[in-house]
Amino acid sequence: MKKIVLTGACGALGSQLRAPLAKLADELVSTDIAEAPDSLLDNERFVQADLADLAAVEALMQGAEMVVHFGAIPDERPFDELLGPNFIGAYTVWEAAHRAGARRVVYASSVHAVGLQETMAGHDTEVPHRPDSFYGLSKCFAEDMGRMFWDKRGLEAVCLRIMSCTPEPQNARALHTWLSYGDLVRLVEASITTPVTGFSVAWGVSANSRASVSNHKVSFLGYRPRDNAEDWADRLLPTPKTPDPSDRSQRCLGGPFAVVPLGESGVEAIRRMSEGS
Repeated sequence: MKKIVLTGACGALGSQLRAPLAKLADELVSTDIAEAPDSLLDNERFVQADLADLAAVEALMQGAEMVVHFGAIPDERPFDELLGPNFIGAYTVWEAAHRAGARRVVYASSVHAVGLQETMAGHDTEVPHRPDSFYGLSKCFAEDMGRMFWDKRGLEAVCLRIMSCTPEPQNARALHTWLSYGDLVRLVEASITTPVTGFSVAWGVSANSRASVSNHKVSFLGYRPRDNAEDWADRLLPTPKTPDPSDRSQRCLGGPFAVVPLGESGVEAIRRMSEGS
């Protein structure tokens, strides 16, 4: 490929993707609202930009074939704080990609788009939206926009419903939600290199023995995860716990995001859960 654009390039997940994406194209254009990384790859160019600024996003999209859109606030916040980076930012990325003649957007969606669905229901990639937060609502908006741009304009999209992407599983919930950094890279690479995707949704999850979701309907993407959170089970499950059927943080896919008040941090709730506090 001639050019790939990566948004959110300075974030925890975007920074993991820079080197792998640079190997897939003549030029990688990385962008973030934050300042440039300390060093760039040989074929990487960095542009500091606000995703809510359509003109700025349109300028960096020129000549792009693929867009990997990971730029957003990655947590629950009051709606007005998410409006620019998560809602308007998603629109500008799709609109600018269309205007530039790009072929596909690979989007960092989230489990929180369906976070109030039941964990034990065995969901595939066609489970209906049921957001657990304003953050999850922003992911629903972007997924629906991606489908509309495919239906109306022929711009492909692969929306990755990322679950818990960390270097190692952090808590018992991660035994079914964990996505390793290695499998994240494999998932994004598969979403880019698959010849035709149309509009597709895929779960961002590793090959966990206890996985609560399935990618069997999008096997054509060729994503074959290798890592398994079960390797950490002895540490994460020192003693069996009695489930509380009234606790939506246990019962729902979104975990703590399913119970925190709207506008309050779900990431902080997950941190407290991991620390046992």
